[in-house]
Amino acid sequence: MTWSEMQSLLSQASWDTLYMVGWATLIAVVGGLPLGILLVLTDRGGLLQNVVANKVIGQVVNIARSLPFIILMVALMGFTRTLTGTTIGREAAIVPLAVGAIPFFARLVETAVREVDGGLVEAVQSMGGNTWTVVRKVLVPESLPSLISSTTTTIVALIGYSAMAGTVGAGGLGDIAIRYGYQRFETQLMWITVAILAVVISLIQFAGDYAARALHGRGGRSGPAPRLRLLRAEPEPARTDVSKAA
Repeated sequence: MTWSEMQSLLSQASWDTLYMVGWATLIAVVGGLPLGILLVLTDRGGLLQNVVANKVIGQVVNIARSLPFIILMVALMGFTRTLTGTTIGREAAIVPLAVGAIPFFARLVETAVREVDGGLVEAVQSMGGNTWTVVRKVLVPESLPSLISSTTTTIVALIGYSAMAGTVGAGGLGDIAIRYGYQRFETQLMWITVAILAVVISLIQFAGDYAARALHGRGGRSGPAPRLRLLRAEPEPARTDVSKAA
């Protein structure tokens, strides 16, 4: 296989991989973030303490996480076909990728949110903040550096999942490595694919670590004091001393 042929295959495969991973990450964050926060809020001592709901949600998350991705893909074929009309291609691969990533990301969110200082939560509550205010003003902003790291970990895991999805016709770099590198003995193409995956993962990890460190150094999206000031009542206008005025 000539270099021009390999370049064409690798370009399309790289785009397919980024397309699958990008959409799956977006869905995982949208679905996993509230699920992870809910696991914290409904736990014992949480703001929405509900042991039964917490156990049910936790078991569903655990079961979903325990399934190997290749088995999850097969199990979701009917659901995938219902949503996308097919079980082959990058659009079809997004469904099992997202379903597998949501519980994974939810557990990472739960761990990140539990690290938030309880004193900040109590301070917001003492100033009349409700549960939504606590989540919006404290839990999410204070855990943002950890959430960025969790998102980075999820993206890296999804790249590995997408490579496995390539074995069943999902496309992407995994498909190129299996179909050309392994089945057609194009060893050079397979190692180039491996190198591309290694570079992509390294760049994503570097960017995620840099963003997390930057946010951590600034104390999250903003410092604790400005967030708490948003909840304080406006100062009363200065009173005029009538005796002095007279």
